[in-house]
Amino acid sequence: MNDQAIMDLCARVRQVAYDIHVYHGHGHLEKVYENALGHRLRKAGLRAEQQAQIRVFDEDGTEIGEYFADLLVEDELVIELKAAKALAPEHEAQILGYLKSSRKGHGLLINFGSFKFQIRKFALRQGDNLHPQSTQEPQG
Repeated sequence: MNDQAIMDLCARVRQVAYDIHVYHGHGHLEKVYENALGHRLRKAGLRAEQQAQIRVFDEDGTEIGEYFADLLVEDELVIELKAAKALAPEHEAQILGYLKSSRKGHGLLINFGSFKFQIRKFALRQGDNLHPQSTQEPQG
């Protein structure tokens, strides 16, 4: 998927997640938000797999295990959900580790537990350098 397609996909997911935050507010369990996001993304015509099994690789390419992403959208975008008071450094470290070891290129960290909608984009770039890219909430 090219950069523009990823940006468009992230924008669509961001808007859907924001709409869920507006409608449901904060205070639910993470699974409720996972179900809502999966449902609405599929309703919007996107492939969204909940608890998607993703293979994990060592630096030499050897498969060493797997983990289950909260959501995997269009087989490209890893989504890690939180229902926490605020995003913490360990949440960012978690998604960065997932992206690096699974070799998936892009991820979104979304927190539904805060009064204010929180979302951050992360990208795995050439040379395995990981760079968080903060995003703003959609206007709505």
